Amino acid sequence: MAVLHITKENFKQEVLEAKEPVLVDFWAAWCGPCQMLLPVVEELGGEVKDAKICKVNVDEQPELAEKYQIMTIPTLLVFKDGAVREKSVGVIPKEKILELLYR
Repeated sequence: MAVLHITKENFKQEVLEAKEPVLVDFWAAWCGPCQMLLPVVEELGGEVKDAKICKVNVDEQPELAEKYQIMTIPTLLVFKDGAVREKSVGVIPKEKILELLYR
């Protein structure tokens, strides 16, 4: 499954109403650490079959960043059953992201 680009218009359907766990990467194009994490997130999008991998550009979707109190990027949130279950700030290895997703 490819990485989904999330907007305020599709957030409810793709994230909150999802049956499977959802990893959401809050990022920005100008953010160096976000660019370091990008290939890992893209790789997960190609590998993970039983969860959704999504990205939110905080510059384009400030309402979502504000709603989830994203103060530092990259921030990864894991949603399960419509609620945030896990949070990680900064660059972390792929194995740690998978741990967050499947806890």
